[in-house]
Order: sequence, then C-alpha cells, then structure tokens
Amino acid sequence: MPIYVYRCECGERFERLVGVGAAAPACPACGGAPRKIPAGPSLLGQASAGLAKEQMPQTWRGTHEGNREYVTGLRREWDRRQRLEAKHPELAGDQRPIIAHEGRFHGAPLRAGDPMPGAATGHGHGHGHGHGHGGAAPPSTGQPPAT
Repeated sequence: MPIYVYRCECGERFERLVGVGAAAPACPACGGAPRKIPAGPSLLGQASAGLAKEQMPQTWRGTHEGNREYVTGLRREWDRRQRLEAKHPELAGDQRPIIAHEGRFHGAPLRAGDPMPGAATGHGHGHGHGHGHGGAAPPSTGQPPAT
C-alpha cells in the first residue's frame, strides 16, 4: 500500500497508508473530506525527529489493543525523541503545564502563564478592588467596623 498525502479545507495536512482503490480517510482534525495532494520526493536516509508527544497514541485502541511489538516500537521511538529533545530543546515545543483543557478550553488549552481570555482586570491595574480610586471617602464614624 502506498503512502498518500492529504490536505483538508481546515488546513490540516496528513499522510496515510491507504490502498490504491480505497476512499480518502476522514481528516483527523475536523472529520472533513480531504483531497489528495502530490507528495514530495522521497529521500533515502532522511532524518526524522519522530513522533511528538501529542502525536503518540492516546488510547488503548491507538496502541492496537496494547500489541506488545507495537508498544515496544513506540517506546523505542519515544526514547529516541527524548534524547533528541534533550540535545535540541526547540523541538520539544511548549512545555508549560496545561491548567485547563475542558469546556471552552477544549480546542485551545490554557497553559500556565497564559492570560485568562475575557477576564476583566478592573481599571487596568491588575488587581481587585480594596481601595478607592480618588473619589470621596465615606465619612468615618470613629467606631470599628461591625463584623
């Protein structure tokens, strides 16, 4: 079976091992119908960084139900990738921890250090209120506040 290169309208580009007469697979990003694009020239001995963490199988079915040979191959490939990332940290991508990934953050997880989208910061000075902003102070009664 040949490897075909596909591109979807959503911008996703991916490769799949597909039979010659088989229909195009669904886009992994949006589920849409991609179109086949010409593949670039194949070079023997070309270096590959291997699969990134996000591209590794995330489910039991993704590991072919835990197929020992497949999982062993993935482990070796991941070990090679880790050694490569240690030498070239730029390949590792964003390593900040993800602090929100559900609900509105499903498509774009919130990472540590990211600003909260849509969060109001008051009057633009980055803290909550606990003081006035130059207005007249309430009259003092001379008594401690009631608790």
